[in-house]
Amino acid sequence: MLKKLFLAMFLMIALFAFSNLTKAQTLYFCEDVDSKGYPITESNVFNISSSGSYLYFLVRLPYTINCYSVRYELYSVDYDGSETYSTTIYQDTETDWVWFYKKVTFYEPGFYSVYVYDCNDYLLTSNTIRIKYRD
Repeated sequence: MLKKLFLAMFLMIALFAFSNLTKAQTLYFCEDVDSKGYPITESNVFNISSSGSYLYFLVRLPYTINCYSVRYELYSVDYDGSETYSTTIYQDTETDWVWFYKKVTFYEPGFYSVYVYDCNDYLLTSNTIRIKYRD
């Protein structure tokens, strides 16, 4: 019985340690970013005015970026799920950053997929956002 208890405790500790090591990189859409790099008013749906409105793309990594730039590739998503290239936005970074954000203005409603690549063309993270006109 003691061996089973010891084994169960060992497995719980190992799973806890492993879960902390496998934190994923994440792309957030938000109204602002706090001083510690956390999203303020995070959402995947935003309402914009007919003249356009901005929001922030926030990327959080479990490691340093180790690059001096990243790029955000935006694709509009049709109702059937097909993606059409829209634009690329570049951002300068520092190699020791573990989070960074970019202010982005949207002018058109729709669904968009956003892919974030590092300077080595490695896909860091992606997410989808819906932009709607305000009523």
